[in-house]
Amino acid sequence: LSFGHFGDSYKATIGVDIYAYDVKPEPEGTPFKFLVWDTDGSHGESIFRQYYARQAQAAMIVADITRPSTVESMLELGRLYEEVMPGRYYAYILNKADLEEDPAVTEIRQRVKATKVPLFRTSALSGENVAEAFHAAAVEIIKLER
Repeated sequence: LSFGHFGDSYKATIGVDIYAYDVKPEPEGTPFKFLVWDTDGSHGESIFRQYYARQAQAAMIVADITRPSTVESMLELGRLYEEVMPGRYYAYILNKADLEEDPAVTEIRQRVKATKVPLFRTSALSGENVAEAFHAAAVEIIKLER
């Protein structure tokens, strides 16, 4: 996910990139800092069994809406996250919302919606819904901590 900007050159992710992202959730207004571990997907199912990931309070599992295989991986990782870390917040992120939708994309969206897991359509190009996805996660984490 982009934090409001999109580079014009592609750099492959190797391993894990780490970012900080600040959110001020409402209605509490309590500042909330995310430490984001952005993995490249090569970890597969082992990602949630790693020590650093086991400490996670939430997961945002991302798929490229134009690549159905990434949607399948996202759904499987969601199932695994729920199994390994029951009760913790997670959401599905369908990236590339800025691209034209075709019937196959609409069908994928409906399938993901049917899981009842929070779903956000984002765009790394425009930054659409990225802040909203983090805001929703922060609000849910605060609720779970009470």
